[in-house]
Order: sequence, then C-alpha cells, then structure tokens
Amino acid sequence: MGEAERYPEYRRPGRRLTLGSDGNALVALFSINVIFFLLLITIQVVYFFFQSDQSAFNSQVVQYFEMPAGLTRLSERPWTILTYMFSHTGILHILSNMLWLWAFGYILQELTGNKKLIPIYIYGGLAGALAFILANYLIPSLKPFIGSASLIGANAATMAVAVATTILAPNYRFFRNLNGGIPIWVLTLIYIIIDFAGIASLGAAYSLSHLSGGLAGFLFVFTLRKGKDGSIWMNNLYNWFMNLFNPNKNSTGSIREKVFYNSDGRKPYHKTSHITQQRVDEILDKINQKGYHFLTDEEKNILKRAAEEDL
Repeated sequence: MGEAERYPEYRRPGRRLTLGSDGNALVALFSINVIFFLLLITIQVVYFFFQSDQSAFNSQVVQYFEMPAGLTRLSERPWTILTYMFSHTGILHILSNMLWLWAFGYILQELTGNKKLIPIYIYGGLAGALAFILANYLIPSLKPFIGSASLIGANAATMAVAVATTILAPNYRFFRNLNGGIPIWVLTLIYIIIDFAGIASLGAAYSLSHLSGGLAGFLFVFTLRKGKDGSIWMNNLYNWFMNLFNPNKNSTGSIREKVFYNSDGRKPYHKTSHITQQRVDEILDKINQKGYHFLTDEEKNILKRAAEEDL
C-alpha cells in the first residue's frame, strides 16, 4: 500500500502538483542550490589551473557567498545572509542537504500547496544565521574565532523544512518496503540529535544554527494552525516584484478567478452537498493558496471521497 492509499486525505485527485509543474517551489529551490554550487565549482576549477595558492579561492570568491559571524564583516556584505543558505562548496555537503530537502520538501508541498515551502526555507535560513551570530558572540570559547568564522550551506533551511513537515505529518513513512517503513518523525529526531550532540564542541555555533532553523519550521506550523500564515507577505512581495517587470499582468486576480468564480455568481470554496470535478478544483485551489490545514472538515471529506472514486 502506497502513501496515497494510506493517507487518502493527502492525495490530490484530478490536478496533482508534479515536480515538473510551472512555478514548482521545490524544483526552484533545488535549482538555485545547484546553480550556485556549479558556479562556485567552476570558479574553483579556474583557480586550480591559474592560481598556485588555492586559499585564494576562499578569500577572493567564497567570502562573497558565505555569511561571516562578525557583524563588521557582515555589514560589508549583507547579502550573504541570504546567499549562504543556497551555497555549497563540497559535493557531499550539497548532496546530503538536497536529499533531505527533496524528501521532506516533496511531502510538505503536497500537504500545504506550492506557497509555503520557500518561505519556510527562508525563515529557517534566517533563524540559523541569527543563531550562528549570537552563538559566536555569546559563547566564550567561540569568541576568539569570530573574525574567521563563517556559515555556508542549506542545513538550517533544510532543517526548517524537515521539522515543519514532521509536525504536519508525523506518521508519514519512508521506505515502506523495509518492514513497514520508517516514520518521518524518526528521521527528523535523528537529524536533531546529531546537531544537539554537536553543541558541546567548537562546532556549537553550527549545531545551534541548524536547531534554530528547525525551531523556525516548528513556529511556522504552530502559528499557521493559529490562523496566522507567515508566508503571505513573502508571496505578496514576490508577486509585487515580478509584476514590476510584467505591466500587462493583472495583480487583482487571474483570468480563471474572474471567469470561473464570477461566471455563476458563487463565491470560491462554496459548500455543496455533492462531489463534482468543479468542486474538487475549487478545493485544490484553496490548498494551493492557503494549505491543506485550512480546509474545513467537509472539504477534507470531499477530497477523500473524490480520491476513492478517482474523480
């Protein structure tokens, strides 16, 4: 039995969001990380052939992608608070982060729609950056290294995605062919324990950064369940920015919203007593805009019934 059958309420009939869909958030995050990695590796190869001192690559290139712990250095290149969470210089580093991102991000996107993943990722990265800076300034054993300490990689951002996904679907299972599968919460717990164990070392700032990213993912879901969606302002800002370069695009609503929703005088997501493809599409739109957990019990039941009937 697959996950769609085990959790039918998470299955989206009719118009399932696939990894090849336009505007897919998971693919976008994955692509940005890979592009940054290939850029850095290409520059490193050039340095290998034309520079005798390989340390020049770190001092002249990587420093503009990684986030420094020192506030003075950070003030000189503030953009690194964002670029660091998309940058990797080691193949194993990016491979492990992208595997975690792909596994947890796919589930999260199926549960909450296409507009929550990137905000959670960014919130986790920002929380990790803040924790890294504070740890280097507040932990006595780390203060001597503030001038040289720096943060790079998607670890904190990925941890946020992993924790958020686990809070939403703790019983989701990976590798179901292995004795029933491994619950998602077990993998996340291992991830957390490894970082927690690292606090008692000189790498404490990195471990605290990752754990803070996880905390950001937890708080996002916690506030989401309280009715406060922390992704709305970020998505609105993105849409506003993109519309600056597309003056012909109407920001007040899509053509489908105007024609489909207004053609029969009904409000979107209006309750009906029977299942139709039209009704299912309305619910899917609501998931894409707000997330699965904003559905009413009736809407969840309609999706479940539609999945069973393969509407």
